Amino acid sequence: MTNVRIGCDGPHHAADASPEVVDSCLDPQVVARQVSADGTRKYVVRFPDGALAEVVGIPYGDPAAPSRLTACFSTQSGCAMRCAFCATGRLGLTRNLTAAELVWEVALVGRDFGRQVDCAIAMGQGEPLANYDALVDAMADMRADDGLGVKDLTVSTCGIPEGIRSLAADRAPVTLAVSLHAARQELRDELMPGVRAFSLGCLHDALAYYNATAGRYVVVQYLMLGGVNDGHNDLEALVAFCQGLDARVSLLQYNRVEGIPFVPSTFGAAALWCMELSDRGIPAGVNNPRGADVHAACGQLAART
Repeated sequence: MTNVRIGCDGPHHAADASPEVVDSCLDPQVVARQVSADGTRKYVVRFPDGALAEVVGIPYGDPAAPSRLTACFSTQSGCAMRCAFCATGRLGLTRNLTAAELVWEVALVGRDFGRQVDCAIAMGQGEPLANYDALVDAMADMRADDGLGVKDLTVSTCGIPEGIRSLAADRAPVTLAVSLHAARQELRDELMPGVRAFSLGCLHDALAYYNATAGRYVVVQYLMLGGVNDGHNDLEALVAFCQGLDARVSLLQYNRVEGIPFVPSTFGAAALWCMELSDRGIPAGVNNPRGADVHAACGQLAART
């Protein structure tokens, strides 16, 4: 497709008020744009130094005139976490993105849909808490009335305790989502080698600190992999991990990635887990993936052009 240039002014009246956006004059290029059958839009962005990242726009309601719009933005080009089930982890890390680049990504979604972004989620490429300062600065611009005016912000992390404690201490007005994916230490180390240095006990303590200090619940994300982490012992381990936390569990369907052998758990298994967790006093839901047909769903962001 023809490269698309989006300047520094942003999509709405307030985007050009951000000093970071104005000073950067980034002029990145959208080198690929795909639209899913469900209306989700995926953009592959190339920054002037050649670094690539992906951004996803998720409309709710009528895709042509959505009642709500979410932007899923990347915080890094590539990722160093090396999660076994994730396409991005196979890329390795190119570099951290700047705060201005993060704001630009969200502005891109708003401009393409022709409306303000309601929710911005740091759940694209990269580990957000490994790029903490840029993330916090960008979210302040996104949220500000004289910035992008985004109402809801979510940070999704593999679980870096120091970063979680910093978010709590800074009283960042965000929803914290933690990618757990296994509550048995040996299995989690195998699936998520990038956070092997942090034990589940250390992660639990950081989340309890976040609950107490930030006064907010946490979302525990659990990617259900058929025959890998969806057995009875895995469920019991997840229940045990959630004890003492103000947490809500989001059960995620695995989105297949070419060359990676994992398969999703059955819907019946996910429904059973949801019921079991709810019966034990742990709020839970099954997430409905968006944009999988254009490789825009969680775990599929591999900067394909």
